[in-house]
Amino acid sequence: MSDKNQSRSHAQEQFLSVLSREEAIARFDAALFPREVPNEVVALAAALGRALAQDVVAPIDVPPFDRSNVDGFALRASDVATASESAPVRLSLNDEEIACGTAPKCRVAPLTATAIATGGPVPRGADAIVMIEQTEPAGLQQLDVRRAVTPGQFISYAGSDMARGETLLRAGLVIGAREIGMLAACGIAEIAVTRAPIVAILSTGDELVQPGGVLAEAQIFDTNGPIVAAAVRENGAVAQFLGAVADDEAALEAAMRAALANSDMLILSGGTSKGAGDLTHRIIARLGAPGLIAHGVALKPGKPLCLAVCDGKPVVILPGFPTSAMFTFHDMIVPVLRRMAGLPARADAKVAARVPVRIASELGRTEFVMVSLVAGNEGLLAYPTGKGSGAITSFAQADGFLRVDALADHVEAGSAAEITLLTPHLRVPDLTIIGSHCTGLDLVTAPLARAGLCVRTIAVGSLGGLAAARRGECDLAPIHLFDAKTESYNTPFLDESLTLVAGWRRMQGIVYRKDDARFAGLDAHGAVAQALGDPACLMVNRNQGAGTRILLDRLLAGARPDGYWNQPKSHNAVAAAVAQHRADWGMTIAPVAEVYGLSFLPFAEEHYDLALVRARQDKPAVQAFLHSLQSDETRAALMKAGFSPV
Repeated sequence: MSDKNQSRSHAQEQFLSVLSREEAIARFDAALFPREVPNEVVALAAALGRALAQDVVAPIDVPPFDRSNVDGFALRASDVATASESAPVRLSLNDEEIACGTAPKCRVAPLTATAIATGGPVPRGADAIVMIEQTEPAGLQQLDVRRAVTPGQFISYAGSDMARGETLLRAGLVIGAREIGMLAACGIAEIAVTRAPIVAILSTGDELVQPGGVLAEAQIFDTNGPIVAAAVRENGAVAQFLGAVADDEAALEAAMRAALANSDMLILSGGTSKGAGDLTHRIIARLGAPGLIAHGVALKPGKPLCLAVCDGKPVVILPGFPTSAMFTFHDMIVPVLRRMAGLPARADAKVAARVPVRIASELGRTEFVMVSLVAGNEGLLAYPTGKGSGAITSFAQADGFLRVDALADHVEAGSAAEITLLTPHLRVPDLTIIGSHCTGLDLVTAPLARAGLCVRTIAVGSLGGLAAARRGECDLAPIHLFDAKTESYNTPFLDESLTLVAGWRRMQGIVYRKDDARFAGLDAHGAVAQALGDPACLMVNRNQGAGTRILLDRLLAGARPDGYWNQPKSHNAVAAAVAQHRADWGMTIAPVAEVYGLSFLPFAEEHYDLALVRARQDKPAVQAFLHSLQSDETRAALMKAGFSPV
């Protein structure tokens, strides 16, 4: 090996450790600048900067299946409830490994676990993921788990990001990068362009399907390719999106070489985590000097970020999850891109706000938390978007972000925070709705949006919405809580600061697949009795605090069948679990059951009402909402969607 190659090899090895954000930026800048600035101008393409002609409704759930947020093992949380460093719990390993794009075949039985990669579909029977760092091999096909996990830990449930039938974007909205990301995630094939330098963009992953295609089992639409391309155009460069490349080293290297030869910068997404699919950082070492600058940055979201310079051209490998990809792009890549384009540095607007809820953080990494801003009684409030780095809407629906220092493990509720805005101008919502979400809300707020009012809806559940309403953090809190003592809905949970606005009724019931003969001819009570008597019959539950969970617990009368601790947070996620054979039965509302083609056994008519903050009832936006709720147009729309307006 020559001295030059030895030096380059040594340089590659020394960067395979996590750097601080500041050191990574400094090294990247030093390897790129000073340099000449290109001045070529390119015309805009069709969609970017244009207005939508009609409302966009999500045609699928995003994610389309329950998936893992970490590399680790899918298991049952109850099996490792006692696990600790001193007393690990030993599990048998199932004979399969679930990667992105791999459909699970093996059920996770009690005291077993299945290896799973970040983004892999959660197998039937599992209700939690344990991180690989919290486990240890224990002989042939066995595993010691050294830490207890909670049900739902490190799982993103189907529809937790975007729910099928949810209104995503309103007519008249000018499309930007964040909106394009949402459209791409739903498979809607529209995209846009902007100005030089030329940036080539590649997506990587066997599981990716381009928008406009058809999803097979365990596949997802390519979000990062379209959203990164749009963000490049928003920041003064020409984006050349070259599609997705499978996880094949030879094919990926050929695509990277061709892209780099015809561009000024190459951006890839995915393939940065240190796992079996990590190909791109190895290829970079062969593409030119100095090569790898940083492989891993102490940043959340965005730790698996790779920065390189190959013969004077920057090569950026973004994390695979959309929020991680977009945050690191805007935080660390946009300044470089604007310098290469000869544009002035981006001016970040900042506002002061109070954080109404406690935010947990991870020691050792600087964390940037996406927040939505609403008006409180004493100034702005910053609500975390809370959907995780795999969610498109975490970034798309955020107004800005706050920084949590690497030495802090949480932000206390009520803390003051400086919020960096994602756009130069902030529009505080005219109407703030915090509580339990329902697609019926989209139908009520549609006339407000057409009238130019800004409506912000934050889904935190019925109990969380009531707490926010009592603190004066919203105008309306949608709730559906049953009080067993009075045998009534919602009213018993109000105090003097709130008044009840009647909403609509939703029929709750048991759902199962139409070809499942076990439930044929039964009512809801009979179906549950049948399920409890069949050990092979797997349920899917709802999260604690949900009105549906209260109804289910009444039906179960203390029973805890297999699947009880599988607790997604939405009706869509329950229906998706049953439809995709990860569970056999659960409880959801009739309109959702119909969308998923499931059989439905009615159990109880649920009252979906709104707690109105009395002090805000005269606000014009509140009055507009109440008028829409009672209008013939909205009532007809609710009935068409399967709801019964009061």
